[in-house]
Amino acid sequence: MKDLATAVGIFGGFGVVITANILEGGNPAHMLLLPPMLLVFGTSILITIAGGTLPDAKAAVKALGRAFGGSSQLSGADAVPQIVSLADRARREGLLALEDMVKDMDDPFMAKGVTLAIDGTDPEEVRDILEAEVSAKKRADKQSAKFYADAGAYAPTVGIVGTVMGLVHVLENLAEPEKLGHLIAAAFLATLWGVASANIIFLPISARLKRLSELECARMELVVEGIAAIQAGANPRVIQQKLTSLLPAEDQLPEAA
Repeated sequence: MKDLATAVGIFGGFGVVITANILEGGNPAHMLLLPPMLLVFGTSILITIAGGTLPDAKAAVKALGRAFGGSSQLSGADAVPQIVSLADRARREGLLALEDMVKDMDDPFMAKGVTLAIDGTDPEEVRDILEAEVSAKKRADKQSAKFYADAGAYAPTVGIVGTVMGLVHVLENLAEPEKLGHLIAAAFLATLWGVASANIIFLPISARLKRLSELECARMELVVEGIAAIQAGANPRVIQQKLTSLLPAEDQLPEAA
């Protein structure tokens, strides 16, 4: 199942802001002014790109799908029975008997590890290869999360720049008092969007990507331990107990029951 916490949180957050605006007698449509929105979102994203590389930016855009859609493999709980089943068959029939089971795996990382084991790769080399992949994933995920954290840091300041620009425009039109109210409101909208975009969009997405990375990498590390135990010929029951002990407490409760 997909975890829609980010979508619910962000859209719900904007919903509360809009509701509060209406209750105060405001009109939410007045906040949807293109110039301040373009300035805040466009400039924040562009200067964030300037602080990294184009591949970083492309990876961050792809990560948006993960942030809003979540992951179907957030925990290692579902991997434990599969690893125990592999261990049981390997102990009875040998590692070569696992070839048919690899074809049905929907976890590429686990399939890769089991394939290495079947091919007779040294256990230490298998561990090194898989742990290197986990480390590479952590680095990539960290960079994507940093992209949105940086955008969240820039956005409020960009909003202030927009407000100052707007106030300069206000001062240019002091001779026309009937325009001042609209111009001042438009100027402060830049600050509003700067703060709102940072705290309702960019920073939550960054935090979400960090959390997903923690969960997914923890699952991968559990798989590494499971494959190492299979190669060592450990008892399936012992493997189950060891892997279960690596799970968060909430995932261990059903097992204990």
